[in-house]
Amino acid sequence: MNLSSEQKLGTTYALLAALAFPLSYGLYELMAHKKFNLISILGIVSVLLTGGIGIMELEPKWLAIKEAAIPLIIGLVVLGSMKTSKPLVKTMLYNPTIINTTFVDQAMEKRETRGEFEQRLKKASYLLSGTFFFSATLNYILARMIVSSPAGTEAFNEELGQLTLISYPVIALPSMVILMGTLFWLIRSVQKLSGLTLEEIIQTPEASESKN
Repeated sequence: MNLSSEQKLGTTYALLAALAFPLSYGLYELMAHKKFNLISILGIVSVLLTGGIGIMELEPKWLAIKEAAIPLIIGLVVLGSMKTSKPLVKTMLYNPTIINTTFVDQAMEKRETRGEFEQRLKKASYLLSGTFFFSATLNYILARMIVSSPAGTEAFNEELGQLTLISYPVIALPSMVILMGTLFWLIRSVQKLSGLTLEEIIQTPEASESKN
């Protein structure tokens, strides 16, 4: 955000330039992979809202509300999806890109542990949603502490840059640790309930079929 001075880009164009990369990358990922999932869409919306708050010169509190709202919405969606046939925890943690779900499901059916596994998936959903609620709380606190200058000013852009920089070690890393811990716990549960080794759980479907 060091381009915000009037001698350079100015506050508005500097803000747009800073937001152009994450917005372009998010749109590229959506178009390249053609997977319009909730988290990707909310990420793009978050960038657009940040730009809107700066350009419309809204009060800084709205930035804090926006920072908290995005992970809060995801956490609520995770909880709400538990009542559907496709809980979000399966998409994020128990999915074919990470786990050979077909092979694992067959093993649990044989051992009659499928019901217990569903209960553990519910616990994983609570842990996953808790991660997003944790992120929402810290996002709001940090935004209120760091961003206090009026939107549309050079100081606001600088504070926004500081918020982005600090949010990674303070919020993103702890959230990632919790998320990886939840994934590790879920995989350990799969090992116990399926009787499979870690290699069998994460191996490709082709390898599993060759064993049968």
